[in-house]
Amino acid sequence: MYINFETIIQVGKVLGALVLIGGILISIYEWYSRQNEQDVEIKKMKEEQCLLTYGTLACLKGLKELGCNGPVTEAIDKMEKHLNKAAHDQE
Repeated sequence: MYINFETIIQVGKVLGALVLIGGILISIYEWYSRQNEQDVEIKKMKEEQCLLTYGTLACLKGLKELGCNGPVTEAIDKMEKHLNKAAHDQE
């Protein structure tokens, strides 16, 4: 087989196409991995936010037991309503 200019161009085209396809596949894999990492991070953040919300609710209930009414009672009611809706995915 004789290697001429056109053969070299054809080999270059094939190699270029393979590199392009490989690059696209790598990009898709990296995007998918990043999405999974973000999902894990979001789950951790939601768990932390849940703990903070329960802690805040406990503090508000403690204030109510000490005799603080008005805005404290309203905040407790709103927070309990929110937690109840969130627990049942109604929000």
